[in-house]
Amino acid sequence: MTKVIQRREDGAVNFFRAWDAYRDGFGKITGEHWLGLKRMHALTIQANYELRIDLEDFENSTAFAQYGAFGVGLFSVDPDEDGYPLTIADYSGTAGDSMLKHNGMKFTTKDQDNDHSENNCASFYHGAWWYRNCHTSNLNGQYLGGQHTSYADGIEWSSWTGWQYSLKFTEMKIRATREENK
Repeated sequence: MTKVIQRREDGAVNFFRAWDAYRDGFGKITGEHWLGLKRMHALTIQANYELRIDLEDFENSTAFAQYGAFGVGLFSVDPDEDGYPLTIADYSGTAGDSMLKHNGMKFTTKDQDNDHSENNCASFYHGAWWYRNCHTSNLNGQYLGGQHTSYADGIEWSSWTGWQYSLKFTEMKIRATREENK
């Protein structure tokens, strides 16, 4: 059974939010939403999970990225204090691997800076993500409607559409690959 943990489809929901919203989740499960870091952690510590990210641009072209291993805060005693670090591995797909740079990173929001940049990447790129210095993907960025003149602040997947193209649709979904505890 798959569980959708993030969806962007029409810009109806503001994703430029504070830490508490990303920790607890927001939006409606039937539309644009973020499941919440706390729930992602609770799910991914119970079993081994894989992640599939489906992407669509405004010309209706599609691509995907599949990761054979996915977890949020897997090795944390206190995941909220530790920033819900991302564990991701084993890429396959057609979109290119725009998540590799983010592996091992803590989550950053406009009010909680956990990245490795001297600036807050979430504030600078109008999103929230497992930023490093700063990103190669920004799926919680602004819904900008395709090609844009600003740099990397839309819903970006750089290995597929570059830094100045904001995607129309993204969906991140996870599925347990083994049910027993790790």
